[in-house]
Amino acid sequence: MADRLGLSRTPVRSALHRLEQEGFVAANGRGRERRLYVAPLTMDDGREVFFIVGHLEGLAARTAALLPAARRREIVKKLREANAELEAESRRPGSSDRYFELDHEFHSRYVEGVVGPRLLTLHRAIKPQSDRYSRLYVSVLLDRLATSVKEHEKIARSIAKGDADAAQRAAETNWHNAAERLTRIIAMQGERGSWQTWAPELISARKR
Repeated sequence: MADRLGLSRTPVRSALHRLEQEGFVAANGRGRERRLYVAPLTMDDGREVFFIVGHLEGLAARTAALLPAARRREIVKKLREANAELEAESRRPGSSDRYFELDHEFHSRYVEGVVGPRLLTLHRAIKPQSDRYSRLYVSVLLDRLATSVKEHEKIARSIAKGDADAAQRAAETNWHNAAERLTRIIAMQGERGSWQTWAPELISARKR
């Protein structure tokens, strides 16, 4: 990788270590036999990631609901604009990429520019991991788009009312339900890139 990128090994090693910390890269073996590989998409990992994002965005929604009324109205207007487009997508065969963009836009409206720097840093670190699952399974998740739209409206309505408890609960519920939907999809379609079962044999083959 260092040769391909035209870099020394130190920055490449640091980058891989960072990717491993963030969950995008996994390792097998120890010492000189340690091998890195792209982290697989598994049912348990997907549920965990979605639950974490859900709790972080629950705190974000609570923060948004506690803002002054004028600021809340501004946020809710943008939330409902994005959700209206999602609802329109649910009524016609749509592009999975467009769905992903609109869903991402909706959630970012009550996170970006709303929460403090620590929560924002945590969210930016974990959200891309949920995006891996959303992008891969988005075509199947489109079948549940109407349900997501209703859950989104509960978030917007709670923020509009300034009901912090309800806003937090609505955001967490949306992500928890998404985790359950993802789990069912993975159960039907199978996990992607789960290589642990043959990684040891691969290492043995390399030794030979």
